[in-house]
Amino acid sequence: MAVLQLPTGEGVLPDQFLRAAIAEGVIDAGRFTIPASNIQPASLDLRLGEVAYRIRCSFLPHRDTVEHGLKDLIVDELDLRREGVVLETGRPYLIPLKEALSLPPGIRGKANPKSSTGRADVFTRVITDGSDRFDEIAPGYSGQLYLEVVPLSFPIRVREDLTLNQLRLAVGRAELSDAELQEYHGVEPILFADGAPVPAEQLVLGNGMFLGLDLRANSVGRVGYRARPNAPLLDLSRVGEADPEQFWEPVKPEPGNRIVLTPKDFYLLMSYEAVRIPSGLAAEMTAYDPTSGELRTHYAGFFDPGFGVDPAGALTGSTAALEVRAHDVPFMIEHRQGVCKLTFERMLAEPERLYGQGIGSNYQNQVETLGKHFRLPATSS
Repeated sequence: MAVLQLPTGEGVLPDQFLRAAIAEGVIDAGRFTIPASNIQPASLDLRLGEVAYRIRCSFLPHRDTVEHGLKDLIVDELDLRREGVVLETGRPYLIPLKEALSLPPGIRGKANPKSSTGRADVFTRVITDGSDRFDEIAPGYSGQLYLEVVPLSFPIRVREDLTLNQLRLAVGRAELSDAELQEYHGVEPILFADGAPVPAEQLVLGNGMFLGLDLRANSVGRVGYRARPNAPLLDLSRVGEADPEQFWEPVKPEPGNRIVLTPKDFYLLMSYEAVRIPSGLAAEMTAYDPTSGELRTHYAGFFDPGFGVDPAGALTGSTAALEVRAHDVPFMIEHRQGVCKLTFERMLAEPERLYGQGIGSNYQNQVETLGKHFRLPATSS
């Protein structure tokens, strides 16, 4: 069994310990080398392997292996090498990832789509052997990782080595309670509104911190975007090339700064509050509580330490892009309505590098909801 030396304590493993985990074989890619650029401050970008399986339905292996459960579900086998393949909307695919795990006892994993994946409305979740839960990797797990991929709005082209999701490793109880979060915010502010910290007593808490929507029109009257039906192919290996006009239509607010969501349509909106993730914390955007309305938000969600942080102190957080879909009925949402929640975990140690500080981060100080695959509109303020 692989051995990983960690300091005493509880929390999410930072980049230096992820590098150590790779060196010790806790995270391994066999004959492939794991690129150093895939190591983020508190997570690791996972890569697609050489083959994808189109399957007739999703599944969980429970006490069995994924490979055994997959056998009777394969409709087609697709080669991801060279030019890759097109994945059709609404169809599930299962792709073995290049990285495998050999976790020591006590170290658990959690997977999440990358922000750019969620903003392209691509649904992903990790499956492991012997598991009855998606995206959660049991302490001590040893085995392959598989990624279920379902494009929802656009057909997509994917290739070997493309990274659609991320992995976090943690030890012990890392989560902050609401009381701990409020106390932390009082000392080192996490949430900002209009350039100033939100008073600690005004935080909206409930097993995490709630954020509201910004539905004030920008200079061109827009608050966000809605995915167009029958859009063309989106190549996820190309950055900054796709014409947003072909994929998105602008969303403009009604009087009173509100919008009505059309059922099943996919929207990209922006949070009203700005978020700052200190070096000692990591955060995750979690799905909206369905008891609060016919709404689903946030298909992607890791926020690494350093998000919204400016070493010079000039940046008071970054707003968060929100992925929103109404379920069965038209649903009205209003300016500053709380529709998403951030949960926070302690870091086991501060990372050596923070998000946005010379590591190619795409969404520091963002003012535009579109993902990295799209050209920025002429006016985005």
